[in-house]
Amino acid sequence: MPALATIPDSDMGAPSLENLGPMAFRILAQVDGALDRNAEAARQGLNQLQALLRGLPVWSGEAYDRSREPRREAEPTRGGLAPWQMKRIAAFVDDSLDDRIQVEDLASQVRLSASHFCRAFKVTTGETPHAYVMRRRLEKAKALMLNTDESLCRIADACGLADQAHLTRLFRRHLDTTPFQWRRDRRVAA
Repeated sequence: MPALATIPDSDMGAPSLENLGPMAFRILAQVDGALDRNAEAARQGLNQLQALLRGLPVWSGEAYDRSREPRREAEPTRGGLAPWQMKRIAAFVDDSLDDRIQVEDLASQVRLSASHFCRAFKVTTGETPHAYVMRRRLEKAKALMLNTDESLCRIADACGLADQAHLTRLFRRHLDTTPFQWRRDRRVAA
């Protein structure tokens, strides 16, 4: 029975992430062929693969040094918003939560048409601009409810909601409870 061909020691030197793929593929192909013919040859190939993987800093227990990798900027999702655009939108929304926020206002912040902005925003965040604004308003309302003794009516107004009933509908839809019950439960727990 033919023995498993070995990888030359020069290839087994210090494996890098770039040459790991071809080396591992060759070893796995040899192991696959040897499995049918010779279990000992397959075991030898698996040992080679294990040695190759242990040579990597991640597998050997050494701290992986990302500074040796080429620096890559965060790339926006294809068809989505760039990171600077998302930061600008988040800052604008947080500063304007107590006002009426329209899609056109958001789109103008990043110099896009309203329809293109809506598509790009959904690709980037997975939610519509309206859902994002409502989620941020709900988060602000929860923070105000925990940190102040303001009435729910004033909190709703401070979060840009129409009235206390709007705040209650938002709470029931997202948290399956009323704002009053949510606030009371959190205060009792504290």
